[in-house]
Amino acid sequence: MESLFGDEPCRPTVALPPGAHHVPGFLTLEQQRWLVDRFHAWGRGPVPPRYPRVGGHPMSVQSVCLGWHWTPGRLTREAIDQNGERVPPVPDWMVRLGQRALLAADGYEELASAYQPDCALVNYYDDDARMGMHQDKDERSPAPVVSISIGNSCRFRFGNTETRNKPWVDLELRSGDLFVFGGPSRMAFHGVTKVIPGTAPAGCGLTTGRVNITLRVTGLA
Repeated sequence: MESLFGDEPCRPTVALPPGAHHVPGFLTLEQQRWLVDRFHAWGRGPVPPRYPRVGGHPMSVQSVCLGWHWTPGRLTREAIDQNGERVPPVPDWMVRLGQRALLAADGYEELASAYQPDCALVNYYDDDARMGMHQDKDERSPAPVVSISIGNSCRFRFGNTETRNKPWVDLELRSGDLFVFGGPSRMAFHGVTKVIPGTAPAGCGLTTGRVNITLRVTGLA
């Protein structure tokens, strides 16, 4: 009987706070491969991937930016911590992807059509990388953050808006999954506690590690 509905078991449902949405399987394998190709192309662009430094220490993820260059506490048009080059703009197709993601997450067509992300932070996690609990608070706009995962699964921790400590929920983000947080959850602390090696599906474009694309509206001129 299980073969009638595919071999992959259903994932447990995790209750999320208002404004947070998890959409499993948002991207097809073909779409994932195409995005991984774009990731490699961005890495050959004017501003190559780097390990951002927080408190003088390098993070364990490599990051490349579009639209605005992120350094802790600051967004600039040029890569001030690297070569001073201007980062490429967010392409139109990525804006449309963000709009489609919002529509899939909450179904509000008006909010989705008005979504105009002007910044993309693209992070590569190797199998040992982590991301500590933090807030995405360098943007002035309260618009939602759109996050897309490709490659190995990860254990994603989504917390509250007041503290890095509990309450939080842990969920597994797999290749092709979408996660959106806005509204009352826009300033929630969140992080990645583990990357799960060997879980990238064949054909996604990655055999190891994980790519995470986050789209934001900065509210900056």
